Amino acid sequence: MVSASNLLIALVLQTQAPGSAPLPLSFAGAVRQATKASADIGPAAVTIAGLRSDAAGARVRQARASLLPNLSLTGSWVNRTFNPQTLGFQLPGLSLPSLVPPFNAYDGRARVTQTLFDLSSVSRVSAARGQLNAANAERSAVIETAAQNVALAYARAARANAVVAARQADSALAAELVGLAVAQQQAGVSASIDVTRAKTQLADAAGRLVVAENQLDRATIDLARALGIEPSTPITLTDSLSVQLGAADVPADRNAAVTQAVATRPDLIAEQARGAAARQAVSAISAERLPRLDLEADYGFSGLRVPDAVGTRQIAVEVTLPILDGFRREGRKAEQEAVARESDVRTRDLRQQVAADVDGALLDLRSAGAQQQIAVERLQLAAQEVSEARQRFRAGVAGNIEVINAQSSLLRARDADIDARFAAVSARIALARSVGSARTLH
Repeated sequence: MVSASNLLIALVLQTQAPGSAPLPLSFAGAVRQATKASADIGPAAVTIAGLRSDAAGARVRQARASLLPNLSLTGSWVNRTFNPQTLGFQLPGLSLPSLVPPFNAYDGRARVTQTLFDLSSVSRVSAARGQLNAANAERSAVIETAAQNVALAYARAARANAVVAARQADSALAAELVGLAVAQQQAGVSASIDVTRAKTQLADAAGRLVVAENQLDRATIDLARALGIEPSTPITLTDSLSVQLGAADVPADRNAAVTQAVATRPDLIAEQARGAAARQAVSAISAERLPRLDLEADYGFSGLRVPDAVGTRQIAVEVTLPILDGFRREGRKAEQEAVARESDVRTRDLRQQVAADVDGALLDLRSAGAQQQIAVERLQLAAQEVSEARQRFRAGVAGNIEVINAQSSLLRARDADIDARFAAVSARIALARSVGSARTLH
């Protein structure tokens, strides 16, 4: 089994080497590739979701900065003149000059500030962490969607592969029946119209094969796009529409599946995290009414000349009590409360949607299973009908119109079998996505 890292390297090399041999790709490998995007390769949506998660992490660090010490260094040089009379000094019998000559002043200082108590900042950090949790859950939801899209694209390509094989079998049968019709005509036991009918069927089979091959090429392009690689990358599928394709870690029981979905569906988790972040934001805004306690200290050197600079210091404790900000705080709080209520509504709706998704996928899976059983029986009967009609035509007791009708029935039976297998794979993929286990598809 090819590892995800080796598959990623192979895909990169494949996109850089046009005209090289097709890349063998398994269903499980394609799903793993969809969940491991990078800046250079992979689904763009997964990469963007990862960057948004990184941005949310950076916002947590920004919010935490208000609780950590701040250190700054300042240095200044001033050359100035001023009027000492503006200082308010009035000494009897002494006349102060109206202008002090220019002088230099030097000052260098280190300043440290530290928040001692600010409940609002603590709540804002909690709100930022809630937003980070929501961003991580959204990234998981995007990965689940990407895994589902790649799995469906692979299933469509496998279906197109099966259709091409069926059309090739149809063409081979049509060519065989043309040879049989020609032999029967040469033996004088059938009319020339039988040969014409057989050749018509052969031409029809050839046309269907051309269409099927084009659909396979289109499906391969769609698979490459879902994987986030160059669309012209040649890909060879190593898995077919088998009964095992699309299996995942999903409970067989309906109630267990719904329970797992409610606990692990990333879109539901993301909405719950957004609601929690909004409620933390409400708490942070409410805490802004409380006093804030800060400590400030600085130490530096100042003087008229650098060699004569004297060390000075200052320590201060500051208490800030917000009183009124024009009711802006109340408006922000009301906004976040509305966001929290909206999130609660979405969460409730998502819980119902989770159960609906599981039930719908289970119904489709049961229906696809029944369709497969019918399609297998129909395919066996159609093949038997072709065999019997061919024997009757070879024996000269019937024209090849019976063979052509049987051939058409076989074509439809093959298509029905392929559609039933594709429906079963699609239902298994949908069930895995409904419980949040699309990335475990194999």
